[in-house]
Amino acid sequence: MGWSAVKIAYVTYDGPDDDREVLLAAWERAGIEGAAVRWDDPAADWAAFDAAVVRSTWNYVDRRQDFVDWAHRTASATRLLNPAEVLERNTDKTYLRELARLGIPTVPTHWVGPEDPIDLPAWEDYVVKPNVSAGARDTIRTADVAEAELHAKNLVAKGKVAMVQPYLDMVEGEGETSLLYFGGRFSHSLRRVPMLANGTRSPRAGHIGVDLRDPAPDQFALAERVLAAVPEPILYGRVDLVRLADGTPALIELELTEPYLYLTDAPAAADRFTTALRDLL
Repeated sequence: MGWSAVKIAYVTYDGPDDDREVLLAAWERAGIEGAAVRWDDPAADWAAFDAAVVRSTWNYVDRRQDFVDWAHRTASATRLLNPAEVLERNTDKTYLRELARLGIPTVPTHWVGPEDPIDLPAWEDYVVKPNVSAGARDTIRTADVAEAELHAKNLVAKGKVAMVQPYLDMVEGEGETSLLYFGGRFSHSLRRVPMLANGTRSPRAGHIGVDLRDPAPDQFALAERVLAAVPEPILYGRVDLVRLADGTPALIELELTEPYLYLTDAPAAADRFTTALRDLL
């Protein structure tokens, strides 16, 4: 089969996505027949595609198990990228606990599950969020330990695992640095505006402000360590880093499911993504 005959599904949702138009145009330039298909479309024929590339499936949060089940079914019908095993693991933020056990520096996290005591550390400022979330949903920042404990209890009562972390003041200056990789190769990096810098309880959804930046050598080194810990071959990944109080970089999030890729901000990034897709297939 020639490359021009390849049909690829851009797996999405029924909503806005700035990356979608850019990436489908890059596929078209490369001679790929691409189509945007909702992950939860019951009429979708995934076997009709040579591969399904998971992108903006941003409405899965309230239906995570449905999404995981869909991923495994789809993987039996076509090549799913990223693989179903990766999606299942990555949509539950307890993967960060496993990476920490492997020696990956992560943001200090106090985990609160059904059997765990609250007993929060004495931090000046708390960020409390659930283990299944996207876009800072159900996430709060507070200096009130009682409020932090209550939010953690409420999350656990809803069947979630609560993650309690210290708010890192340096993100307001240094920011979060996101490193984008396609096919295991570095593509671009950017600084992201901190979503909770002003104690925001319900951050603005959509395309937040960014600026392209060159990562420091220690950030590159950590990102490569993080990606090396993923056993499966992946098409895309976004490694989100912050600096701790002592200046060392730490992982705040490894986005392997539906990360926004900021393709409109980085010239040629969509073409690099397309090349990585072709090489992986």
